[in-house]
Amino acid sequence: MDDKNSKYVYFIGIGGIGMSAIARHFNLLNAHVAGYDRTPSDITRALESEGVAVSYSDDPETIPVAFRDPSQTLVVLTPAIPADSAIWAFFRNGGFRIVKRSVALGELTQPFKTYCVAGTHGKTTTSTLAAHILRHSDVGCSAFLGGISVNYDTNYWADTNSEAVVTEADEFDRSFLQLQPQAAVITAMDADHLDIYGTHAEVIKAFLDFAARVRPGGSLIIKKGLPVGREDVAEGVKIFSYAMLDPLADFYATNVRLIDSRYVFDIQTPSGPISNVRLGVPALHNVENCVAAAALALTAGASPLAVTQACETFRGDKRRFELILERPDAVVVDDYAHHPQEIQTAIRSARDLYPGRKITVAFQPHLYTRTRDLADDFAQALSLADRVWLIPIYPAREEPIPGVSSEMLIGKMKEGVGRLSSKEDLADNIVSEDFDVVVVMGAGNIADLVPSVAYMVQCSLNAKQ
Repeated sequence: MDDKNSKYVYFIGIGGIGMSAIARHFNLLNAHVAGYDRTPSDITRALESEGVAVSYSDDPETIPVAFRDPSQTLVVLTPAIPADSAIWAFFRNGGFRIVKRSVALGELTQPFKTYCVAGTHGKTTTSTLAAHILRHSDVGCSAFLGGISVNYDTNYWADTNSEAVVTEADEFDRSFLQLQPQAAVITAMDADHLDIYGTHAEVIKAFLDFAARVRPGGSLIIKKGLPVGREDVAEGVKIFSYAMLDPLADFYATNVRLIDSRYVFDIQTPSGPISNVRLGVPALHNVENCVAAAALALTAGASPLAVTQACETFRGDKRRFELILERPDAVVVDDYAHHPQEIQTAIRSARDLYPGRKITVAFQPHLYTRTRDLADDFAQALSLADRVWLIPIYPAREEPIPGVSSEMLIGKMKEGVGRLSSKEDLADNIVSEDFDVVVVMGAGNIADLVPSVAYMVQCSLNAKQ
């Protein structure tokens, strides 16, 4: 993709986290950028403040006149857009060049040394931390991220003095098979997106296909125990493993301790230990994410000193175990968890950080198919909490499936744990019972409710004083 010659770029689904990063890239190049999304969001409002024209009506009449010339307009499409989209039909029938988001990202990053993080969970925090480390090293990097970095309040930045690019490698729709990594991390290969893959075996196969795309002479860093072998990578690719505490891994953490609600630890590497790494974000699972990010950054040329300095200043991504409220008598956490393994990890992290305290979860299931396919696993993971409030399923691109609902999950959970709530009543319901540590979870629009939950928690506590 000759991105410097793309004068007009239109994004169908511009509010997506991956789409908006690419839109910001073209906007930085002084291309004319516009797009459509179904509803306003913090991301679309930020894009508009940066000079990007965004419409919220699936009507070709909303496409700016300057973007209607197929000879000078590139169209970037998210796979989440329904096939009957009128705007998509306009461009499809008009002879425009239309590329999926994954193709655009693959073509944009191809000329550079691309450092990718893939996995069914953990990839957003790991990629953002790896980019943060490189940004604070002599290597530098540009970044296309799958979350909004708290440090930089963006999911994209450019470093014209560096040939390194860090990107999250998304398995949805096999998007990551468009990338050509210089080095890559694979964090997990759990069953997910079964509406796309059909079976867990096909999910694993896609990750193995991604591993095979690491460039000869590059490096693959895998969570120890994942089924990736020498035969799965190109000749000359080095394979390293990482783990939380396993001394049989190439990279692992030791001497992990909790000091002032933050974890401090040493990272053992093939080149020697990195001592007293203090991680600026909470949650024990982030120690393992940090080990993976450090391994990737060291592979790219960062120094051990850059690792220690960057980890301490790292503030994570918005909605990745993000502390919204933390006071002695109550905590509110916002988390993107939408897969059973992620839910389990978030609840256990809350228990590790706040031992002996009551954990209340507010959860919005994401997608009917995911809820159907993983219902038993969802119920088991959610049952680790003391109380769970479920709101209706967020459908995204899907139509309802008979019998698949939040009520169905409650029926499978440990007796007495689950309750049903509307979105409108969620905050009131949470404070109507004893609460202590509240974790709001989901990949849908439950994030819009977090400010009201935190506000109601504070009001309730203040009223008791």
